[in-house]
Amino acid sequence: MVVVVGVRLGIGELGGAECSGVVHLAVAAAPDVAAAVRSEVDAWTSAKAEVDGVCVRIDVQAAEPADVAAALSAKQRGAVPGTGGANVVVAPPDVWISDSGTWLQRLRSAAPTFAFTEEGSIAFSPVVMAMPVPTAKKLGWPRKKPGYSDLLHLITTSTTIRTGTVDPARDAAALSGLLALGAAANAADQRSPGTTNGLLRALATDTSVLRDDLMAQLPQATDDDSLAAGLSLAAMSESDVVRFNATRPPVPLAALYLKPSPVGLDHPFAVMPELSGVQAAAAHQFYARLSSDGGFRKSLSEAGLRAPDGTAPTDFAGPDGAPGRIATGTGADSGAAAASEADGATIDRALAGWSAVVAPARILAVVDTSASMRTPVPAARNATRMRLTLAAARGGLGLFSDDWSVGLWASAGGPGGGRRELVGIHPLTSNRESVADALAGIEPSGGEAGLYRTILEGYRAVQNGWQAGRVNSVLILTDGVGIGAGNLALEDLIGQLKEARKPDKPVQVIVLGIGSTVDRPPLEQITEVTGGGVFVAEDPAQIGAVFLDALSLRTTAAR
Repeated sequence: MVVVVGVRLGIGELGGAECSGVVHLAVAAAPDVAAAVRSEVDAWTSAKAEVDGVCVRIDVQAAEPADVAAALSAKQRGAVPGTGGANVVVAPPDVWISDSGTWLQRLRSAAPTFAFTEEGSIAFSPVVMAMPVPTAKKLGWPRKKPGYSDLLHLITTSTTIRTGTVDPARDAAALSGLLALGAAANAADQRSPGTTNGLLRALATDTSVLRDDLMAQLPQATDDDSLAAGLSLAAMSESDVVRFNATRPPVPLAALYLKPSPVGLDHPFAVMPELSGVQAAAAHQFYARLSSDGGFRKSLSEAGLRAPDGTAPTDFAGPDGAPGRIATGTGADSGAAAASEADGATIDRALAGWSAVVAPARILAVVDTSASMRTPVPAARNATRMRLTLAAARGGLGLFSDDWSVGLWASAGGPGGGRRELVGIHPLTSNRESVADALAGIEPSGGEAGLYRTILEGYRAVQNGWQAGRVNSVLILTDGVGIGAGNLALEDLIGQLKEARKPDKPVQVIVLGIGSTVDRPPLEQITEVTGGGVFVAEDPAQIGAVFLDALSLRTTAAR
């Protein structure tokens, strides 16, 4: 009887409820909302949390979204780019409350078959451009509201404005800032070429892995020297600014609310698959509590967060000039904030451009100069395939930082295949002009591509000079016509690549194909051996975008 009574009391001890059992939910919550979520767990437990007579026990862990994304994608044998390996401290949760829906988009891209359920948003924080108040006042704030063009001009031309960011591959607010500023820079490129490259290089100059590291770079005093040495501008969530100013720092932050708004932090509530029926029911009930007008809203206000619809609670201590309501980009607000949503392809492309600037690389680019590259492309005003390919390559060259080492070959064409070395693989600090000049001089020759021997020779050349700490790659730019011509068969190429492969010196082969004539299967057989991938711009006019997609494949795992 003692044992039975003890078990009965143990099962029913949650909030004094009489329970037929206990169901557990493991919740991973973004650090900015974790305390508020825990407070609601306590409130529900005190109110005898149960589902169909079963008591609910919820364990909330504050976890960086990048670590949770890595853990979940690794469980599905995928990887969210830029998050690194799964953090052993973070176990895949039953419920994930990240700070932004962009994490769910990236997780879907990394693991397309992973069928989690997104219930909805539980909190909202707009992303703002944060500036020390004295710096903002020099720009006319708060009377004047600086816009995208003002900020881009400062970021790319000013010698006194120091712009910083957290790694956007690991931080949703930083990614939002990159997307918004990047879109504005792309538009500005039409009037002022090089704006996008200038933006990315400026952001990369002061990149922090953690947001706390970024905040530590803010000025610590109001004198001119301290303001000049400290960080002048960074994308942050409104809640970051609220919490920072709540500490009463010597130099508070001003929040610039841009229009259209960057992608806001919507804190989605996502339920993982493979839960039992009672677990799923408990998760749904918990979401209902978090999304209702109850005590949870007060906890959000204390954390510097808004309600899911963007409204500020009555006791919300927002930054100076904070709007009472922010358009969230969903439902009725979808037309009010043009930059509030970004699809997976846009995110991948932005991170690819970022990776091209910050990830050191050693790359050999090989341009197909066969006769078919003279083919005009009607969708691009009859520019030839070669012209479009070289334009994409020049754009990439302008994006690459001086840390890159780049070489350039041209395929020789003709029955023997082979190649011509135009520029050796050297750092762009001394090599950039040589590569640009060589690109300008490339013209289609004659015959078919015959790229198999060139791929083998390029692979060996990069491997012979392999450098640790860099992504070592061979980039093939081709329209795919006649790639198998020459005196080396595909089977022989595959065999020799397998023999040459060294696990301690990996070299990726990345193929960027242009047009609908690219024969993917043999190229994919090659990249299956070497690592890398095949990217095809079936509409040659889109080769610039596909070029960035190809660059995003370079990962630290290939170093």
